[in-house]
Amino acid sequence: MASITDDPVRLSPATPVPRKRRGMTTGRQQTINGWAFLALPIVLFVVFLLVPMVVAAVLSFSDYSIVDELSWVGVANYVKVFGDPFFWVALRNTAYYTVMYVPLGIIVALATALLLNRSSRATKVMRTLFYIPVVSSSVATASIWFWLLNPQYGVFNVVLGWFGIDGPAWLYESQWAMPSIVAMSVWAGFGGNMIIFLGGLQGVPRDLYEAAQLDGAGAWRSFWHVTLPGISKTMFLVSTLLIIGSFQVFDQAFILTKGGPGNATVTIVYYIYDKGFGALEMGYASALSFILFAIILVFTVINVRINRMGGQA
Repeated sequence: MASITDDPVRLSPATPVPRKRRGMTTGRQQTINGWAFLALPIVLFVVFLLVPMVVAAVLSFSDYSIVDELSWVGVANYVKVFGDPFFWVALRNTAYYTVMYVPLGIIVALATALLLNRSSRATKVMRTLFYIPVVSSSVATASIWFWLLNPQYGVFNVVLGWFGIDGPAWLYESQWAMPSIVAMSVWAGFGGNMIIFLGGLQGVPRDLYEAAQLDGAGAWRSFWHVTLPGISKTMFLVSTLLIIGSFQVFDQAFILTKGGPGNATVTIVYYIYDKGFGALEMGYASALSFILFAIILVFTVINVRINRMGGQA
């Protein structure tokens, strides 16, 4: 009679699962999980960005006013843009806004980040306070600034009155309306750029500052030769975001001035909105949108080239 120990079936070890097969199963499962996580963002991208872009591209070659039937006009809308005097007014106002907003946005955000680049409870509180306007409603922000800039009882003019200065009618004078919008935009958005700069500053090695001090470099030389090169990529990111945002400015002009006074604050996006939803010229508004896209692309490429040249220097 055979003993239990003589049973070849019981003595043979369990058949192992091949490693290659388990690896393939794990890899396939990871791929499925990855696509599952990406499914919703892809659907949102297609529905709310890609499809509207395709529809706008089609409409830009047509004459469509929502209430009437669509008729094809070819490139007539694009040709019309270059002979439209209001487009050039809007482009000039947008360029004026960009020239003021981008440098001020960088300077204010970077200066604040340098001041708050410390690890203390007070700086953490200040970072939070400075970031609050970024997540606040643009309508609420504009309402606050509408009160601050009031020519009769606004805070700015009251403070100027203490020094014997008659403050201007900020939002009601052509020469002051756009600077007022720029000031509000810088205040409302610098908190986000400050956080980005803080991340860049904290990535600069402390050894470089210590080496600069040993070489006798002061605060300014350390900033110029250590800090700025160390945050060059961060500077590129912030400047690109500011340029794109400046060409897309709309909320501030729409809420504060309605494009006035005397069309002094009509921006390109405001003009697109007026043509599309005011005059119901959807085809022409779509053509303006793609021209704006081309302008933003050109300035973004220029910014990339400038940053590359600065990095090579």
